[in-house]
Amino acid sequence: MTNHGETTEPFENGDIAAGVSFDGQLTPDTPIALRTPAELADALPYLLGYRPEDSMVLVSLLDRGNFGGRARLGIPAGVEDWQAAARQIARGLVIGARRRGSRPERIVAYVCQEPRPGETGRDVMLRLAPLAQLLRTECGSLDVPVIEALCVSDTRFWSYVCPVESCCPPEGTPMGMPGTSAMAAAATYAGIQVRGSLRELRARMQPWETSAALEQEVALDAAGMSLVPRILDDTSRVEVAEETLDLAGRVIRRFAEAAPVSGVHPADVRDDALLGHDEAATLILGLQDRTTRDRAAAWMEGDEGAPALRLWRALARRCVGPYREHAAAPLTLAGWVAWSTGDDIEAREALAMALGADPHYLFAQLLHRACNEGLDPESIRRCLRQERHGRTPGEGPSSTGPHIPEQKTGSQLPPGTPLPAQDTAEADRATPTRRKRRPRSTGPGDTAPGNTGPGETAPGNTGPCPQRPQAQTRRPTRSRPTPSGAGKTCSNGEDG
Repeated sequence: MTNHGETTEPFENGDIAAGVSFDGQLTPDTPIALRTPAELADALPYLLGYRPEDSMVLVSLLDRGNFGGRARLGIPAGVEDWQAAARQIARGLVIGARRRGSRPERIVAYVCQEPRPGETGRDVMLRLAPLAQLLRTECGSLDVPVIEALCVSDTRFWSYVCPVESCCPPEGTPMGMPGTSAMAAAATYAGIQVRGSLRELRARMQPWETSAALEQEVALDAAGMSLVPRILDDTSRVEVAEETLDLAGRVIRRFAEAAPVSGVHPADVRDDALLGHDEAATLILGLQDRTTRDRAAAWMEGDEGAPALRLWRALARRCVGPYREHAAAPLTLAGWVAWSTGDDIEAREALAMALGADPHYLFAQLLHRACNEGLDPESIRRCLRQERHGRTPGEGPSSTGPHIPEQKTGSQLPPGTPLPAQDTAEADRATPTRRKRRPRSTGPGDTAPGNTGPGETAPGNTGPCPQRPQAQTRRPTRSRPTPSGAGKTCSNGEDG
């Protein structure tokens, strides 16, 4: 039903960052009021932290008009799926808020989509009108009225609620220049940053589509023939793990020492140039061992966090051709590091992409659910620190890693509900070690983030870090290329 590889669970984040309010204030001495459809349309990127594309968005209003939780879901390609999607996002926002002790009083709904070939923005508005009505109906069934429903398309917006043509003309109202509104000024003052679209964010972690992809595939073939037999052997697997972690540490140091460049794309190009095909292949195959992956997850904060995240992104870009399923490991690590360092937006997208690569990757499922539910990653970080230093609280440290000078920056997230590290790591290892490659669905709805099956552990339990059982290995798999493009994964809208 939802677009392939995107964040499929609505999320509830409590009050919006920096205290932005609907009729109140950004800070105690910086009042800002949002009353008109134009102001609400302009505020959307600041409420989410990015520009939504091909999305339905619900924003809740609490008592006194304060903004509460926000939920986003991709617009299904099939009209027959709209009602179920509207019900999913409405229930996820409203029921999730009530479960956390807050009660949404009102909701603002948005539908955002760019025109298809031959369409105008007004055509999009008319085509999505039934979806906007479904959002209003589903929220109303939960006793929360939608006080405004807006369509944003082709740099214009329309209100489905306001009947006054002088305020909301049929041809739509042009959006203001970015960064020129009172909301933009107040958000800048409060330090709220708006990044690009989710499509641009996901592009940083998607496989190459260049001539270099063939060279990387050859390197992965060669690495697979040499490493897979060693990973599957209990004796040599430990050696492979140490070699993988040592190489990852060297590359992280290399990334940390590289000269900075300006711009997201030039930075990714620089990182790709610093990572050889053979090195990337060795790391991708080595991280298929779950114990190795868990040890690599310890590079998640301080001066190690940023270059480690760059490495996991770069490895995800190298999972080309028939090795795309192997991207689940580096994408999950990228999502974990992003979440650990306070970037919930990139964390959700990376974890959703990991589930797009392998819908049954339990570590990604559990992290994705925990991130969406607003849990605090500190419990996982604490356990990883203890295991990395090979000690229990009170003992002296003995750390191994890339030896980058540490500064304890930690996460930007406030302390909250703890999430047990042992559940994410140990439950993942409890899955079968040698499984057949499952057929991938090529349509929307092929991911199931946050769902746990019988015998699996969901986030929410607490307890000390347990002793790790004997590690098990996720067998690296490789599917043969299909002729004439058969079996290629389809994508919908902005998702890849």
